[in-house]
Amino acid sequence: MDMNEAHTVKDFPAPTRSLGAILIDAGRLSLQQAGLVVQLQKQQGLRFGEAARQLGILDAEDILFGLARQFEYSCLPAGDSAVSPEVLAAFGSQQPLVEGLRDVRSQLMLHWMGREPVRKSLAVVSARRGEGKSLIVANLAVLFAQLGQRTLLVDADLLHPRQHGLFNLDNRIGLSSVLSGLAGLQAAVPIPRLGGLAVLTAGPTPPNPRELLSRPALATFLAQATRAFDVVLIDTPSAALADAQIIAAHAGAAILVSRPNVATIAETAALTRGLDNLLGAVVNAF
Repeated sequence: MDMNEAHTVKDFPAPTRSLGAILIDAGRLSLQQAGLVVQLQKQQGLRFGEAARQLGILDAEDILFGLARQFEYSCLPAGDSAVSPEVLAAFGSQQPLVEGLRDVRSQLMLHWMGREPVRKSLAVVSARRGEGKSLIVANLAVLFAQLGQRTLLVDADLLHPRQHGLFNLDNRIGLSSVLSGLAGLQAAVPIPRLGGLAVLTAGPTPPNPRELLSRPALATFLAQATRAFDVVLIDTPSAALADAQIIAAHAGAAILVSRPNVATIAETAALTRGLDNLLGAVVNAF
């Protein structure tokens, strides 16, 4: 498979101010410290935040603070038709759903990504369809991108895909094409107006989605995706099909989306027992 990573990370807008300048203005970093960070950054080819953490000058909370101010401008004006109105985070919404997902993002960055930087892929699962999983992962992907994280949103629900509709994208080439060897990571489409976000749609519905997801190509794809992006979020089928557990097993971790009065407690419990890398749950009452 030819997976050209370079295509997926180009054409993303650059921040208007450096992370160091923002933290200096906020009193979280001195000019002398910034100089030491830049020196190490150049010596080892690191990002500013990575170099600062290696020196022990900044912690994950400082970097999260700076990134929030550096990239949170990546919002669309109200009524913009570039994405579905359901992707509330794209419009800078302060609604409870988005505020709650900002908390989820912070927890993931501080307590998972910060400690295990190699494990950057996250499967979002639910026991049944209709629990809001696709909408949750779409909004979460936008929120990560608004922090300057190069974010890839993958629609792995090959039978009931939604992400192409939420982001108004063509679905003729997508994950099913990649897993079949017909396309590579370059099939992911950058969404330049939303920071560092790219979306890989599900692609044409295959006759055998479970067999396709069980191929070694999925692990190969995720390994390349996590090298090209800072965060990889995966929208999975409902666990009623069991495909979600296949995908989650290849991901670095998983979170559960549950909505009251949709799946039974027994169904949700069975799903959680089948996931060895479950981080936690999001209760979606929106």
